[in-house]
Amino acid sequence: MSGVNEIRSKFLDFFAENGHEIVPSSPLVPRNDPTLMFTNAGMVQFKNVFTGVEKRPYQRATTSQKCVRAGGKHNDLDNVGYTARHHTFFEMLGNFSFGDYFKDRAIELAWKLVTKEFGLPKDKLTATVYIDDDEAFNLWKKIAGLPESRIIRIAGSDNFWQMGDTGPCGPCSEIFYDHGDKIWGGPPGSAEQDGDRFIEIWNLVFMQFEQLEGGVRNPLPKPSIDTGAGLERVAAVLQGVHDNYDIDLFVALIRAIADLTGADPNGEQRASLRVIADHLRASSFLISDGVLPSNEGRGYVLRRIMRRAMRHAQLLGAREPLMHRLVFALVREMGQAYPELMRAEKLIEETLRLEETRFRKTLARGLSILDEKSSGLKKGDMFDGDTAFTLYDTYGFPLDLTQDALKSRGISVDQAAFTDAMEKQKAKARESWKGSGDAQAEAIWFPLREKHGATEFLGYDMESSEGVVQAIVQGGPEVAEIKPGMGGQVIFNQTPFYAESGGQVGDTGLLMRASDGAIIGEVRDTQKKAGDLFVHHIHIENYGLKVGDAVRLVVNSDRRGEIRRHHSATHLLHEALRQVLGDHIAQRGSLVAPDRLRFDFVHPKPITAEELARVEDIANEVVLENDEVTTRLMAVDDAREAGARALFGEKYGDEVRVVSMGKEARAHGQNALGWSVELCGGTHVRRTGDIGLISVTGESAVASGVRRIEALTGRHARKHANDTMAIAKTAAFELRTSVDDMPARIAALMEERKKLERDLSDARKKLAMGGGAGNGAAAGGVREAGGVKLLARAVEGVETKDLKSLVDDGKKQIGSGVVAIVGVTEDGKAGIVVGVTADLTARFNAVELVRKGSEALGGKGGGGRPDMAQAGGPDGAKANAALSAIEQAMAGA
Repeated sequence: MSGVNEIRSKFLDFFAENGHEIVPSSPLVPRNDPTLMFTNAGMVQFKNVFTGVEKRPYQRATTSQKCVRAGGKHNDLDNVGYTARHHTFFEMLGNFSFGDYFKDRAIELAWKLVTKEFGLPKDKLTATVYIDDDEAFNLWKKIAGLPESRIIRIAGSDNFWQMGDTGPCGPCSEIFYDHGDKIWGGPPGSAEQDGDRFIEIWNLVFMQFEQLEGGVRNPLPKPSIDTGAGLERVAAVLQGVHDNYDIDLFVALIRAIADLTGADPNGEQRASLRVIADHLRASSFLISDGVLPSNEGRGYVLRRIMRRAMRHAQLLGAREPLMHRLVFALVREMGQAYPELMRAEKLIEETLRLEETRFRKTLARGLSILDEKSSGLKKGDMFDGDTAFTLYDTYGFPLDLTQDALKSRGISVDQAAFTDAMEKQKAKARESWKGSGDAQAEAIWFPLREKHGATEFLGYDMESSEGVVQAIVQGGPEVAEIKPGMGGQVIFNQTPFYAESGGQVGDTGLLMRASDGAIIGEVRDTQKKAGDLFVHHIHIENYGLKVGDAVRLVVNSDRRGEIRRHHSATHLLHEALRQVLGDHIAQRGSLVAPDRLRFDFVHPKPITAEELARVEDIANEVVLENDEVTTRLMAVDDAREAGARALFGEKYGDEVRVVSMGKEARAHGQNALGWSVELCGGTHVRRTGDIGLISVTGESAVASGVRRIEALTGRHARKHANDTMAIAKTAAFELRTSVDDMPARIAALMEERKKLERDLSDARKKLAMGGGAGNGAAAGGVREAGGVKLLARAVEGVETKDLKSLVDDGKKQIGSGVVAIVGVTEDGKAGIVVGVTADLTARFNAVELVRKGSEALGGKGGGGRPDMAQAGGPDGAKANAALSAIEQAMAGA
């Protein structure tokens, strides 16, 4: 039992057998402590449990927690590769008691594990206790049987742990292993304690006080236990080596690097091999937890780690990008314990390859400048800070990379001059935005962006996290607080809330107090300002909110889930449209909301029902594949070359997120990335099956050559389908038939209706020609006007389109003469038709006569032929007057 994986499992199994819940490692991005850049200890995920804010269904826990120390006050980056025990990434084994057991049981379990389960000799172990912790001192004597000479009292912060200036705290007790007198160093507390002979392998924290302001400490009602054992250090002891980099895990990684570079693991390039092995772990785990390289925040720390390793890869003589080729070795060693590595393997590879490819393009020029500018310097000299800033600003060299490159020559960098150059650039940027012409209402966000930097978005991997209030805006000016009952716009240092962009609406949710989880208010919308500043539109209900407050941000998970489904469905519909309608399909806008989606695209004509059905079927086939939705970081040109589709109107940087889904295309070699591949910064489902169902509900035109389809997914699609079926069943019941037979039944009814309408029309015509709606001369039927027969009638209940057939019938009836029919509609308007038999068209013109009638009806004009003309008018009450006007016109002809 000596391999790293076996040690990890043995530790967790031991505590599980002793009543502890095995809790998976939390992400490297802390969800519950916005003051931390990265998770740096095992207790971070239990912070709120220790303070009483959060309750868990267990009182004992054990973990193997992944940790990073490469930024902020916990920064081991510069020492990595040059010492035996410094790492940027490490695993912290731990056991925790939340008000259950305390010192006696913690010491008993620790001693049993290290001496019986791990088999370490008792005479190699030494314990430390806080200087006045007599209880712990006596327990080590009683339980472990250690002589007083190997229980060392230590004063100071090294053996007293505090969560912060106030809050839970307590004394510590450490276990040290003696590597033997062949290595220089003395026990803790001695003058030689900084040597490497005595190595701390485990720290037990006895959390028994609450630190109050003013230095007062009160006993906690439920004392707790928090321990931490560095897996790499424990493995070194158990494997009989003094150096962490000689344990099996690092030996395997270093061997993989040596195989690809030809470097000797024990030669002069030993430090470079160690840097790459360590930084490979840190980079890969950070990427798997959603951190991507950038120029700010966590992304900047990741970029520093990656580029430091890539610089050492070049020192080893690697001519092509190396880091991405090592991911398989890391996954082989650690993927079983941390499955997130396997899930993100492609993303890790693409991110490393992209970063190293880009970095190599600038590295050669940067190193040339560095060599040129430092050629005259000797050991102990200082490199020019302005030049160091130029390397950073123009060539992407972080300051620590310049320092690392000069370290071997004993040359330092003028950091004060570097800082001055940085401030000058910021001042120039401030002047730039002032003259940029942005609207006054938006201008406030630019200085806030410059002051606080970009908002760190955590929402790809989590839906809740803590954040610190950086700025509050109310109606324009910046303010210090929002009082209960008021609203405002708030910027946090980090957030899980997605800000509206790319057609996807902004997230909503709750704002809670970090101390006790009490609800402060609502986040009603999230918008982007000044490029990458996430602005939360908040309404405060309780307590108030001030700049500097640490709060918990909780996304409305159900709403986010619905948005994810609709967004992923949009991608599938886009590709399905291309397959059905052609490669000319290009997006021209979209809306991704929790309850629906709409998708606008270029297409010259309406989509047929059959085409729309095929689009829907194809998209749902990919849903049923239940393929994993993968995300990669790629160079924008590489992504487009690989077949990824960019969306109309979106702006892309040099690096883009590429979202892929659909396994059939990959299986048949159509596109190695997937069936649907798009550049997209939005949130998506984990697997296509999570979409559930895609139902297209509409297709329409929005502009010349631009069509729109609307669709629903998940429960909204199911509800739509259920509602539609309910309507169909109701209709089938009314029609006295089944749903399946309903189309035939409706067709028969429609045909029957057409026949009845024809019969009714004929009956109305006969009735109309047999009597009139008016009276007097017009109602008398056939009369004489201008020496010819005139058949003049005003009728009701006859549609205007049937008036011509009535006139034709009238012409047949009289043989020779003029027929004038006025039809009065239900809304009081009128239509008029005049017909002249062929033998009289030289004398009477139907168009002229119908215009006379139309004028009487309040209308204008009319048209037709000399033998048949039609017109209308708004006043059906003047029907008889219209007929009289025609009669008078004929008499005067």
